[in-house]
Amino acid sequence: MDEWIDYYDSTHTIYVSKLHRDLHFQIIARDIIAYIPSHDAVVLDYACGEALSAGQVADACATLYLAEPAPGVRGRLTARFAPNAKIKVRSLDDVPQMAEGSVDLVVMNSVAQYMTAEELDAAFAVVRRLLKPSGRFVLGDVLRPEVGMGRDVLALVRFGARHGFLRDAMLGLISTALSDYRQLRTRIGLQRYGEEEMLKKLAVAGFIASRAPRNIGHNPWRLTFVAQHAHPPR
Repeated sequence: MDEWIDYYDSTHTIYVSKLHRDLHFQIIARDIIAYIPSHDAVVLDYACGEALSAGQVADACATLYLAEPAPGVRGRLTARFAPNAKIKVRSLDDVPQMAEGSVDLVVMNSVAQYMTAEELDAAFAVVRRLLKPSGRFVLGDVLRPEVGMGRDVLALVRFGARHGFLRDAMLGLISTALSDYRQLRTRIGLQRYGEEEMLKKLAVAGFIASRAPRNIGHNPWRLTFVAQHAHPPR
């Protein structure tokens, strides 16, 4: 995961325009809010990225932890949300030190593809320890093995057409094809999981899970899973 962390901590071109970037985070925030059980909830966004719309998520809960591995991104999060007492910025190294059974909702969105299978298992163990007995774990934007890059391209084109940045999307696709992202994706690859494979992986980690009706974010060809303790701690 370290090389991907370095990439997202650099000046990258993953978003084709400011509008694309802003809408991306607004939609993710909207989808996360739908999973928050109450305004008293404690929420952890695991490897949250820039989380530009985290203020909206914080408005829907009591405390929002933004855990981010990239130091540059984490610094921007700290500066951006310093006035918001509900938002706590943490590194991923801080997360295992959080109190056991202290979190109502953990969201890990668009993260699994960048982790090795072993790294993901370790993250699942941390999440399970942090979740309250009644807590939920939402694992979103999981890439499927039978769905290739063409679907990602189509999802972006449709997203751009729907929201008025189609031209930027087309130019951005050309730029991405020549970028460090494409080279990194080709060299390292991304982890992909079928529905049954991920359900089994979550079961081994101590969760009972199901596939959500729709994915978090704009890409309908990726998967979201909702998990809970298989055997809640007492």
